[in-house]
This record gives sequence, C-alpha cells and structure tokens, in this order.
Amino acid sequence: MDAMSTNARAAVAAYLQQHETKSLLRFITCGSVDDGKSTLIGRLLHDTKLLLDDQLAALEADSKRHGTQNGEIDFALLVDGLAAEREQGITIDVAYRFFGTDRRKFIVADCPGHEQYTRNMATGASTADLAIVLVDARKGLLTQTRRHSYILSLLGIRHVVLAVNKMDVVDYDRKVFDDIAAGYAELAEQLGIPNVTAIPLSALRGDNMLAKSDATPWYDGPTLLEHLETVDVAREAGNRGFRLPVQWVCRPNQNFRGFAGTLVAGAVAVGDEIAVLPSGQRSKVKAIVTADGDLERAIEGQAVTLTLVDEIDASRGDVIAAASSPAEVADQFAAHLLWLGEQPLLPGRPYWLKIGSRTVGAQVTEIKHKVDVNTQEELAAKHLELNEVAQVNLYLDQPVAFEKYDDNRDLGAFILIDRQTNGTVAAGTLDFALRRAGNIHWQHVDVDKAARAKIKHQTPRCVWFTGLSGSGKSTIANLVEKKLHAMGQHTYILDGDNIRHGLNKDLGFTDEDRVENIRRVAEVAKLMVDAGLIVLVSFISPFRAERRMAREMFADGEFIEVFVDTPLEVAEQRDVKGLYAKARAGKLPNLTGIGSPYQPPVDADLVLETTGDTAERLADQVVERTLGP
Repeated sequence: MDAMSTNARAAVAAYLQQHETKSLLRFITCGSVDDGKSTLIGRLLHDTKLLLDDQLAALEADSKRHGTQNGEIDFALLVDGLAAEREQGITIDVAYRFFGTDRRKFIVADCPGHEQYTRNMATGASTADLAIVLVDARKGLLTQTRRHSYILSLLGIRHVVLAVNKMDVVDYDRKVFDDIAAGYAELAEQLGIPNVTAIPLSALRGDNMLAKSDATPWYDGPTLLEHLETVDVAREAGNRGFRLPVQWVCRPNQNFRGFAGTLVAGAVAVGDEIAVLPSGQRSKVKAIVTADGDLERAIEGQAVTLTLVDEIDASRGDVIAAASSPAEVADQFAAHLLWLGEQPLLPGRPYWLKIGSRTVGAQVTEIKHKVDVNTQEELAAKHLELNEVAQVNLYLDQPVAFEKYDDNRDLGAFILIDRQTNGTVAAGTLDFALRRAGNIHWQHVDVDKAARAKIKHQTPRCVWFTGLSGSGKSTIANLVEKKLHAMGQHTYILDGDNIRHGLNKDLGFTDEDRVENIRRVAEVAKLMVDAGLIVLVSFISPFRAERRMAREMFADGEFIEVFVDTPLEVAEQRDVKGLYAKARAGKLPNLTGIGSPYQPPVDADLVLETTGDTAERLADQVVERTLGP
C-alpha cells in the first residue's frame, strides 16, 4: 500500500513537473468578418477535451438559443462572450483563452475582424508569437486580410498559419486552396513575414484541425494542432548582452538596496560588469536575489532583484545592461505608429510616451507618410485618424535606453498617452535613432537667467493671454506693456498677427498648423524669459493641450495664463477685422469659435471678464498679478 502510494505521488509529481516545463505558445486568430475565427478556437477547445461537463452543457444550451448552426453545437459561442457579439454573430473585443495538450501550453487571443476594431486586433497581436490568419475559401484574400497581415508584420510576428477555412463549402477544391496560398505567399514576401504555413480546413467540421481529413488527400502538411505543438518560435538571441528594465527599487531596510525586474534579453551572473542606462554609470553584480533564494546566474524571462557592488543612482525606468554591449540611448527616433485615439494625432502636440517601465514627455515632430494598410501605399499626411498607420519622427524630453523593435520587443515598443485623459492613444515600434542623446549637450554659459534678471531689477515672467479673436487680448496686452514700461520694467509683446508676418508666416490655420504655431511661440517666449524679460504673449491658442505644453516649459511661478473671457456673440459684434462675417459667409472655414473649436481654460491664473469692466482696469489686474510674488 505504501509502495503504491509512493508510486502514485511520484507519478503525480512527474506529471506536474512535465506540465510546468512545457513551452508556452501565444497566438492570435485574425481575419475578415465571419471567416470562422471564434469557431476555430471553440473547435480546438472542444476536440482537445478541455471543456468541463457544465461548460459543454452550457454550450449546447446556448447553441439552441443563440447559435447559427440549426440547433447543432455552435463552437463560436465558447469565445464570443459579449451579449452584442452573440446577437450580431461577430467578435468585438479581444477574447483570451488558455488551453494545453501533452506537448505544449497555449494562450490564444480571438481578435475582431471589423476595421473599426483594428486597435483591438493590434492589442492581441502585441504579445503573440504566431498568428492564424483565417481566409474564407469562398472569398479569398480580402482587404481586411491585408490590413491584419500588415499589422502583424509591423508588430514583428514572424510565424503565420494561413488557415483556408470553410473548404467544405467549396467541395475541398485543391485549386481554390492553391490559389489562395500562392496569393498570400506573395503578400507575405512583400510584408517581410518569413514563415507561412498554409492549411486547408473546416473549423466547423473539424477537417485538418486535430487529425488529417480524408476529404483532402492531396494535402500532405501538418494538421493545425500538430503545427501549433511543434512550431519553433524562438527568436535568435544574437550577441546582445542582458537587459533588465528596472520595475522597482527594493529598499526594505538601510542595509539592502536592490533593483527588481524581469530579464528581457540575455543572461547575467554574479560578478558581471553592468551599465545603468541612460546615465551610463557602471558597477558589478553583487547578488541575484529571488523568492526561492539567491542565484549564481539568471536568464531571459526570470524575475530577479539585482544588488550591485557600488551605491549608484538607478530608479524605475532605467535599464541595467551588460557593460560590454549596452543598449543605445537616444531622445529622437524614427518610428511606426498605429493611432488608436478618437481625436486625430496632431504633430507638435505633447503626449506621454511609455517604453518598458519608463515614462517620458514626447511629441510627434513630423509625419513622414501614412501607410494605406490595405495596399501598403505610402501617402502624404498632416494628421492621423483612428486606426491609421504612419512612419513618424519622435522627440522625447529625456533620453531613453532602447533597441530596435525587430531586435527586442520590450525595449523597442511604446505607447503614447494623452496627458489630459490618461488614455492610450497610440502604439508604436522604434525603427532607429535620429540623434544619439550623447551627441548634443547644453553649452554652459556664465551669465544665467538670474544674472540677467538682476541687472534689470525684475522677475522675468511669461504672461500668456488667450481668448477668442476680438476678445480684447491685444488691446489689454498693449496697455499692460505701457504700464510696465512706465514702471521701468523690461518687456516684449509676442502678438499672434505680428508673428505670422515673420517667424510663422509659413503656417496656415489648420489644427496641425495651430499646434506648431503655439509650439514655436512658446519656445521663443522661453528664450525671452531666460533673457530676463517679462514677455506678453497674445495668441488665441485655442487648445488646452498646447497651453499646457507652454506652461510646462517654464519654472514654477514664471507662467501666468490670462483668460480674456469674452462671449462669442460679443466678439462677433466687435468683429474689428471682419473675420466672423467672412466665416459666417463660408469664406473663412477654420476661424476659431465658428469652424474650429476653442477650448477655454479650466484653471487659468487670471480670468478677465471684458463685458463687465474697462480695458484699463483689467490691465491693472494683470500688472498686479505680474509683479506679484
């Protein structure tokens, strides 16, 4: 009895050990609407005997209630869990499922087919090693097939299974399969997808899913499950050293300081020399600490805490790398970008960029071209709409450690975050650095801002007037300068109309040009404040994001936002320049307040209500605020 019990325990332990050491494959299913993605996953789960009795009973009941197979089992219902999905018979959100066989474990993401859900599909593809691209044998390669395949190539997926589904509907015609496979092979070559395996199947009937089908005697390749169990998706490590993005600085007491994170490349051992990036400080590994005890060596994929021989400055977002082959550090990049935001991308607008565990300020400085993902044609663009892809130039306000996305997904992928809503508005991949951060430095000067201000006997500030055209901004700013000048203050006015005669004469009045207009003026104002001046900026500056960007260029207390609050109807009555009349007549399409929005400040430092006071008294308020502490 004891021997049997011991043998049973040993068998269970061996089984669990085998399960723990099995490799994991992450894959997605994608394709056009109604190509059978959810049905394919449901069939895999069903035929691999991974459904519990209550799940199977629920599936049978749901098939009668919601199914599309005349009362027979509708395997798609295993994955389409949203009510809207079941009602419409389509996939909307990304559905993740886990299953396993004796040879491998799997995490599969069922991605939506509709174009408006492209961002959901990209989310599923971002962590996948392989993609199953389904094609309806009756329809062949469609626009959405090309769209999804382009995104797969953009996100670095190198293994694709071309699942030519619904072969039963075309009587398992070999020519149909061969034509589709040949067409996709040509597309894959154009996109740079190196490994494509085409399989004829019927997800509904189970043909070539787990076992070879008698209906396709002409096909001698693997079944779908056989291929998934055996495909080698390991990426070449190359000669790169190890990389560990710091997730957390562990300091439980004054005697221990460790840097926790997961190795995303290479291996590290006690005694190895390392570099902390982007600072470049160097040290050696003192210990590799884990929950199960200290290690002599750690490899890619392990979560560890490193302690170093020297007390050096490193924090969350830094990258610890092999000193012999550190990652590059830069602050300007060429990148590919998939826009996910409901509002368009405007070059020059500030965002947060998150790469690895580091978050920095960022701007898209230029859209080189957008890509028609259906035809791969490169098109000129000044902005990006939802689900559009483009090659862009990025500027970061701090240098970051990075590697090309093709070499390292973790250090080559990023997202952009809207600064006001904190929503993710883009996902992208880094192609190469435009400028190494170490090549250009601030030149030290002995006469600084404080010295320039001291000799003028004043506190330098930027007073930023914003409001509609005709609100009275320029009138009040002019009065403020006259009063300050009479008091011996050194000032300068940057007026919107005047600047457009010189510095910004190349800009129009589109949203994109308005963003660039404000960016340039804010940079000039910053230089003037650095020169010790009080600079008065009088611009409509219609967008909160750009006014916030301007504020963030200055030190605390240096930037004063003055909202000249004049109702639109009052501004129209004044209409000194005749702009509103032209706009109402359709001759001026982008006038702020009529054809283009104005976003009033929500936290202005000073609000001037022009309908209830005179320009003189309002100017006095600005002078008092400007000269205040």
